[in-house]
Amino acid sequence: MIAEKGVWNRLRTRLLFTGPTLFAFITVMIIPFLYGIYLTFTNWDGISTTLSLVGIQNYLAVFRDIEFWKSFALTLKYVFYTVVLINVIAFMLAYVLTKGLKGQSIFRAGFFLPNLVGGIVLGFIWQFIFNNVLVYLGQHADIQALSTTWLADPDKAFWTLVIVTVWQNAGYMMVIYIAGLTGVPNDIMEAASIDGANSWTRLRKMVLPLMVPSFIVCIFLSLQRGFMVYDVNLALTKGGPFSSTQMVSMHVYEKAFLSRDYGVGQAEAFVLFLMVALITLLQVYFSKKLEVEA
Repeated sequence: MIAEKGVWNRLRTRLLFTGPTLFAFITVMIIPFLYGIYLTFTNWDGISTTLSLVGIQNYLAVFRDIEFWKSFALTLKYVFYTVVLINVIAFMLAYVLTKGLKGQSIFRAGFFLPNLVGGIVLGFIWQFIFNNVLVYLGQHADIQALSTTWLADPDKAFWTLVIVTVWQNAGYMMVIYIAGLTGVPNDIMEAASIDGANSWTRLRKMVLPLMVPSFIVCIFLSLQRGFMVYDVNLALTKGGPFSSTQMVSMHVYEKAFLSRDYGVGQAEAFVLFLMVALITLLQVYFSKKLEVEA
């Protein structure tokens, strides 16, 4: 009896602290997620008060939607370049800014600052830069590549999204890499230096293997942000010109809310969720195999 009372008291104490958070998580995340899955089996248009079940017709429509798969392929290309560039630049910045450079704290804050700017505001700022500032410089400095706005060129507009995304996120990932670099044991580095290892050897043989946990986190976050990009895409290019920069999230939004085909749009969103989850889980699984202990 006393034991049961003790168990109940512990359970009540835990619910007192975790209950509100658990309730919020279930009501805000779990229930809408499950309801969204239910909507993938309906013909709801997003407005009507009535709906009916259509089985797997929406999922069949997803696999027949050529525009969805074109936008997904473009997003894969976008994710590849942004993930590579963000992490390479972020690691290089972190490596330089952990070497005792004078004023390195100011540089860290400066590189991190773009991450604090909202995607919509960021898109409008860079839209002005690409349409006005760079064009002005290109015309007056006789730089042919900048003499016309990249946002009007289907081949160049894609790279504007990559540039803005890298500029926004590299500073955030830099902070994570700085935390990882400061956690590398000094005694290991000193021992390697005494044994005659130069800076490049220490970086390649000692630092990079010990930085795998930081790489896992940063690549995971880069993948997630890349696949889910919408605000910058909307503010900077609006998917144009000629849908040449329409990422998959924008396509899903337009399918659900502008075309009023919510059932298919929700099905596309769920398929996208499954593919992104699979990619990120595989990334974490194989990255974990590269971890070493200090």
